[in-house]
Amino acid sequence: MHIEMNDVKLWVLGGLIALATMIGCNQANAGPRETLVVAGGCFWCVESDFESVPGVISAVSGYTGGSVKNPTYKQVTRGGTGHYEAVEITFDAGRVSRDVLLAKFFRSIDPTDAGGQFCDRGESYRSAIFVSNNAQKAIAEKAKADAQAALGKAIVTPIVNTKRFYTAEAYHQDYYKGSNIVVTRFGPKRQSEAYKRYRKACGRDARVKQLWGKQAAFVH
Repeated sequence: MHIEMNDVKLWVLGGLIALATMIGCNQANAGPRETLVVAGGCFWCVESDFESVPGVISAVSGYTGGSVKNPTYKQVTRGGTGHYEAVEITFDAGRVSRDVLLAKFFRSIDPTDAGGQFCDRGESYRSAIFVSNNAQKAIAEKAKADAQAALGKAIVTPIVNTKRFYTAEAYHQDYYKGSNIVVTRFGPKRQSEAYKRYRKACGRDARVKQLWGKQAAFVH
């Protein structure tokens, strides 16, 4: 079959125009990028949960709420720094709203526990929502009130002012899907498998399901 060069050029041009149109539409539909910082116990689990939400662009594990600059994992988990293990969630506000994310957050933790979360105890594993202005505070307070009414129990998760967020060490990022071999109490395991075993052994999903029933979010 004979194809004229001009025909080929027209096909290529048409494809480029279609691609540009698709990109333009996607950009037009995209909402502003916003961030939400929450603490819900082990940051591996919170990161894993929220990266699965449509509209979430990224979830980064880190430390916030304390007074020590550039804290390390060992410092934070040892206690005394005032920092929480936290996750900074960046999301497309045109696809998912802050109030939806907060509703999921409350239903993915035990907000009645002031001493930590699940098997992880101590100040670094406490739950919290961090806000940077009155509008964010109002949304968080409404989400907390709604969650408390739905649960029928007092929620102790505080809403606190944002402090500097420090990104955790590289090996903590996306831990739940890593392929490195790590030594665990179950023996050497691929990182992703070690994460699954830890999550189950810690009782996170079992407790969330017990508390929230059909409303539970992210139960594996």
